[in-house]
Amino acid sequence: MVKYFLLYTKGVKVKFIIILLSMYSFLFAKVYYAKVEPYEVRDISSNVSGLVLFADEESLGKKLSEKPYIKIDTELDTDELKSVQKKLTYSSDMIKENEAILVNLKEAVKRKKDNYKQIESLKIKSRVEKDKEFYDLITSENSYLATQKEIDNLKIQMADLSHRQTQLQRSIKDKNLSDKDFVLYSLSVRPGQVVGVATPLAKIADVSKAILTIYLDEEDVKNAKTRAIYLDDLKSKYKISRIVNIADAKNISKYMAQIVIDAPELFSKLVKVEVKEEK
Repeated sequence: MVKYFLLYTKGVKVKFIIILLSMYSFLFAKVYYAKVEPYEVRDISSNVSGLVLFADEESLGKKLSEKPYIKIDTELDTDELKSVQKKLTYSSDMIKENEAILVNLKEAVKRKKDNYKQIESLKIKSRVEKDKEFYDLITSENSYLATQKEIDNLKIQMADLSHRQTQLQRSIKDKNLSDKDFVLYSLSVRPGQVVGVATPLAKIADVSKAILTIYLDEEDVKNAKTRAIYLDDLKSKYKISRIVNIADAKNISKYMAQIVIDAPELFSKLVKVEVKEEK
């Protein structure tokens, strides 16, 4: 009888320990469900205005290359760019020519100054002759200054032209959209559509990694980054990557946490996420 009582007592103790362990596990493990999302989804809007010539629907859901997947008409930009580049070349040549003239004028002014200094004190030279040399010197100095001014104006024009060239090059680039290694998630425009600045064009996704988003209770935020992450009941190598310490606007009194994981074969599936204390 005593033997059976001891066995019974021992069995109760074992069950009690199991219950305690279960309660411990329950207290320190929370279960969440998260959708496997691309690491980043970007909304692409137009920086320019123009007519859409091409939108590559065949690339939807595929990884993009350097080849443009949207083309907006660049004919006017290309023509203006050629004109601007020609003007830059002409202006540069004119500056070189004027700089050569400036060298000659500088030498002429120097010599005329020397000549005027020599005759200025000579009594054998009449006032008329001295004035003639003086006016000739002033004319040369004015020519020098005018040439220098023209060079400066040409440099200002070149700066403006260079800025316009950059704008046109940027515009042409922005009218040929290519986002290498991103996946084309959706297209918002079709050929023949006229777009303006800020018109939505497409969505692209970075699928090199994936991200899981869960919402933690306040008491779970502390030390969350050190806890083990179980995905679909299997312990993973991952940790919580970041926590927003401001309560979420929609999930009141909860704090958003994200886990960055390797890219899966398929996105958007639900995954069971458990956050447990390390054993």
